[in-house]
Amino acid sequence: MIRTLATGIALATLLGGAAFAETIEVQMLNKGSDGERMVFEPAFVQAAPGDTIKFLASDKGHNAEINKGMMPDGAEAFKGKINEEIEVTLDVEGVYGVICKPHFAMGMVMTIAVGDVQAPDDFLEGRVPKRAKERFEAQLNNL
Repeated sequence: MIRTLATGIALATLLGGAAFAETIEVQMLNKGSDGERMVFEPAFVQAAPGDTIKFLASDKGHNAEINKGMMPDGAEAFKGKINEEIEVTLDVEGVYGVICKPHFAMGMVMTIAVGDVQAPDDFLEGRVPKRAKERFEAQLNNL
């Protein structure tokens, strides 16, 4: 009896964190609800460690992937295929810059903040097209 109870408590403890994790849906769209073209909606997500982001292929021709150099140290990069949904569980706290590769120059980007964090000073360094940089800057104002 005690062994069964102890096993049950251990399992509940191990799985307890997973019970509180959320799945946040992000649509990949040709046109957002505000009329902007080529967008992730929402464009900014505040998540907790362990949350899953599910990118929905709402319109054709899009993907979701980490932009090179725009993720915290120790985090694993991801790259979805065109026209396919992708789910990513983010366990490392920090700021993630996500792009749609075909529409990056048109500004199809989003920011995910995992935990209570600030963007690193070098987050926007590197080659970022003008429209994408403007949208990233606007999204970072949410931090």
